[in-house]
Amino acid sequence: MMPSLDIVSKVDLSELKNAVLNSMKEISQRYDFKGSISQIDLDSDSVVVTTEDDLKARQVNEILIGNLIRRKIDPKALQEVSREPASRNNIRIRFEILQGIQKEEAKLINIEIKKSKLKVKSQIQGDELRVSGQKRDDLQKVIQLIKALQLKIPAQFVNFRD
Repeated sequence: MMPSLDIVSKVDLSELKNAVLNSMKEISQRYDFKGSISQIDLDSDSVVVTTEDDLKARQVNEILIGNLIRRKIDPKALQEVSREPASRNNIRIRFEILQGIQKEEAKLINIEIKKSKLKVKSQIQGDELRVSGQKRDDLQKVIQLIKALQLKIPAQFVNFRD
């Protein structure tokens, strides 16, 4: 049996829910948000921020990102997909929750692994990548390589088998 690992991009939804709840609690307690209509809603595949203006939107985003990091969720897991006016002169910003590695990202990772000349095989399996090699050290070098890439998605390394 060859050592192997899977490269995935998954968000723990219960942790995300906790981050959203903590952000809402923080917003409700902050003096600069007194009387503000700032709201963060979590759907099954997106997070929606509703607030008065761009300044408040930036502040809400900073609070949310801080809570995501505290909950060990990479902020790259949320990608802004739309920004639109809402009722009563508010702004609604929708963030998509990125789950899984898209084909383009997977191909890019595969190419980088091949360029590295490490003695490993990588294959795309749905929305994750399986990397296997003769030596455990090569797999650890692959992890360092992936971490060094500036990916648009957060990558985690799971199912490490010897």
